[in-house]
Amino acid sequence: MSEKRFAKRMWHASSNAIREILKVTERPEVISFAGGLPAPSSFPVATIKKMAAEILAEDGPVVLQYGTTEGYWPLREAIAEWVKVKGIEASPEQILVLSGSQQGIDLMGKAFLDAGDRVIVEEPAYLAAIQIFRSYEAELVPVKGDEEGYDPGALERALKEHQPKLIYLVSTFHNPTGITYSLERRKKVAELAAKYDCYVIEDDPYGDLRYSGDRVQALQTFNPERVVYLGSFSKIIAPGLRIGYAVAHNPEIRQKLVIGKQGADVHTSNLSQRIVHSFLSQGLLPDHIDSICQDYKAKRDLMLAGLEEHFPAGAKWVRPDGGLFLWVTLPEGISAVDVFPRAIEENVAFVPGAPFFARGGGENTLRLNFSNASFDQLKTGCARLGKVLKEFLD
Repeated sequence: MSEKRFAKRMWHASSNAIREILKVTERPEVISFAGGLPAPSSFPVATIKKMAAEILAEDGPVVLQYGTTEGYWPLREAIAEWVKVKGIEASPEQILVLSGSQQGIDLMGKAFLDAGDRVIVEEPAYLAAIQIFRSYEAELVPVKGDEEGYDPGALERALKEHQPKLIYLVSTFHNPTGITYSLERRKKVAELAAKYDCYVIEDDPYGDLRYSGDRVQALQTFNPERVVYLGSFSKIIAPGLRIGYAVAHNPEIRQKLVIGKQGADVHTSNLSQRIVHSFLSQGLLPDHIDSICQDYKAKRDLMLAGLEEHFPAGAKWVRPDGGLFLWVTLPEGISAVDVFPRAIEENVAFVPGAPFFARGGGENTLRLNFSNASFDQLKTGCARLGKVLKEFLD
């Protein structure tokens, strides 16, 4: 079939590199550090089963009917309370329930981007965000940063030169690098967005998974009208529920997101919304998150110890205060893409870093997920991967 039969925006579209890698790791003998998956043991299956039965018994016909695009009102009220710990003051009217927070990235792209419009993204950046912006035929402008976030000077130069419509960032426990924006960098991004008439997507699906350090207030608090905050319950309850949310103070932006969602899926699953509301209204989530964080902290620390023990000299990595990922930089001249097939032969998998770079580069980087593997798999997998890397150095 001719490529020209498809829309132009799909001519050069490719599948998500991580999804393709996960196909290779489906063999049970492969230890996978590739996905961004929560541990299945963290899913509160019995609690969800009980909640779903009670909700359907009490209100089944209503729950199984169509719902409002904006979301279940009591859930929006509960989310408005939930985000206060992040420093966000919002009314329920300013909350839009999403089918996963990633839908918020897509709806912002749909609302703002025409072909050729520019979006500033991190270098490296969340892979799905790169895909989404490209699907709207946007030009991506990668801007470098450090362990505190975007470099302010580089960001301002990019804003002056490219006049983008949007700035995208993962503010806390970044995917893929694990870094967290400092308070000062958050303030600076908000300041520059106002100065150059730009809007910010603050993506924060991992912020509740903190294992060390102090919480930093949301970037949105420094410029509520220009920053749309995206949150998620995927990593702290279960991703299969597909419940995320947007906090949009600007009424014009909020209305565009609602219109875009109406055309995408009409509304998010009523049953899933009611289950998440039950978690919030019954006060179950804080203890549940504490339990997850204890497990993930131990896994993070075990993987860090494994890298120290087994990885070759010259390899460097970020020590994140939370989230799901470790970001590794290998010595120059080693391509993680070349390492990957040999690692698979040793039955261990990871994600090469190059796909996270919007304009190329990052060949000597890779991302490791520590949340989904067992403790034994973490030990064994780090040893296997270290062995392979040392082979390439030799």
